[in-house]
Amino acid sequence: MEKENLIKITALLVHVAKVDEIYSEKERGIIKSFIMSFSYNDKDSESILQDAEKLESDSVQLFNFTSTVKQESLEVKTEIIEHLWKIIISDQSVDQYESNLMRRICGLIYFPDKLSGDIKLKLLNI
Repeated sequence: MEKENLIKITALLVHVAKVDEIYSEKERGIIKSFIMSFSYNDKDSESILQDAEKLESDSVQLFNFTSTVKQESLEVKTEIIEHLWKIIISDQSVDQYESNLMRRICGLIYFPDKLSGDIKLKLLNI
């Protein structure tokens, strides 16, 4: 995956992590492992994460991030959705706003809501 696209997608993960106003080290670690899954080393993944955090803090619209995701394959979208759910579930709580945000993201990237729900259930049952 191109670095610029990965930064935009990572910014979406950061946005979801910050939605509950608590951006934990655990969430940051989940995001970093997502970046590293695209064959980036620790130093590069940290740089990408910092760029994504800056991009997310400068942006006010989800569309800026989801338009990049929308162009990816179902396989990549599935990995993104799985990591988004991991971030949300990492604090052992899924509130109504987080669930609504995930439905909005799925709609914007043309990802099946049922598949998102299946991923969520799988992660909750691990």
